[in-house]
Amino acid sequence: MHFELNEEQILIQESAKKFAVKKLCPIAADLERPENRKIYLEQLQGLSSLGFMGLNVDSAYGGAEAGVIAFSVALTEISKACASTGVAMSVNNLVAEVIQIIGSREQKETYIPRICSGEYTCGAFCLSESEAGSDPSRLKTRAEETDEGWKLNGSKMWISNAEYAGLFVVWAVTDPDAKPGKGISCFIVESDNPGVSIGAGELKMGQIASSTNAVHFTDCLVPKSALLGKLNEGFKIAVGELTGGRIGIASLALGIGSAALEEASRYITDRRQFGQTISEFQGPQFMIADAYTEMEASRLLTLQAAWLKENQKTYTKQASMAKLYASEWANRACYTSLQLMGGAGYTKDFPLEKYARDARVTTIYEGTSEIQRVIIAREILKDLQ
Repeated sequence: MHFELNEEQILIQESAKKFAVKKLCPIAADLERPENRKIYLEQLQGLSSLGFMGLNVDSAYGGAEAGVIAFSVALTEISKACASTGVAMSVNNLVAEVIQIIGSREQKETYIPRICSGEYTCGAFCLSESEAGSDPSRLKTRAEETDEGWKLNGSKMWISNAEYAGLFVVWAVTDPDAKPGKGISCFIVESDNPGVSIGAGELKMGQIASSTNAVHFTDCLVPKSALLGKLNEGFKIAVGELTGGRIGIASLALGIGSAALEEASRYITDRRQFGQTISEFQGPQFMIADAYTEMEASRLLTLQAAWLKENQKTYTKQASMAKLYASEWANRACYTSLQLMGGAGYTKDFPLEKYARDARVTTIYEGTSEIQRVIIAREILKDLQ
């Protein structure tokens, strides 16, 4: 593994940073207001025009074909400015990737260019349910085969991008007699398909600009060609999607945490107490040293997982390690930054309170920290056998 980005990756990182600083930073706080949803969606279109909505997708299907490392560093830069924009970018890239990996030629040619170009504002995954969160094998949504195609019935919960998604990748039970984790299949469902309805947006603590909704399927009929991958093998697809998604969340968390630390570092360099700047006291210096050291550890774990995926090597353990460490660190970084800034950091006069709210969910979605520890331990013990 090389510890330097190549020329293309650097250019993509710089392009992402430029977009983040010029376009997102000035409006990130305002995007949390519901009346600014249109402005938020315009930023997603901006990402599409830069090629950021399909960074690890073949150019034949409209992607940038830049790889997983480029995706990771670009996502970190975007998330430093606006985590809500970052999570939409992360999910959209994975939707395109999944269709590219297991879709038929017709599915790839039909849907991926629309996902990457912005014709679909976003794609979304419909996996989680009220009783199938950390354990996705317990799905209740059903897909029944009919003469006309597949009829879907059920509800999905906590679906990112749902409100403005043009396409859903949906998991449903196709063999109800199979054991848990078996008999699950995957389908492509366009959002304007009859029988699809979007629930009210969740009132969230953080990442407020991005939508999170329930998605309901009521006698939703899709053609037989909507089946994505092999029948009854959808659970394998879900596991693969979650593993890849953890690199995205680690990259996103890295962006939030680093933004918080940079904000606090600037503040204590200017703020004076007891006749000197706060940064001249040894206590705050130790806090900064520890936090930045952990930041670099988070970055290296994330890039290692990205490199392994990009080079088609096994990366399950490394993705969970990166997601676990980076997300936990991002929350610690926000806590440390708030301690350094004191009461000022607690107010909306500074973006730190938003970073703290945005960071919290990174230890929850794409598998909680506790689930990551289960996966890591399982992989380690398996290797010892």
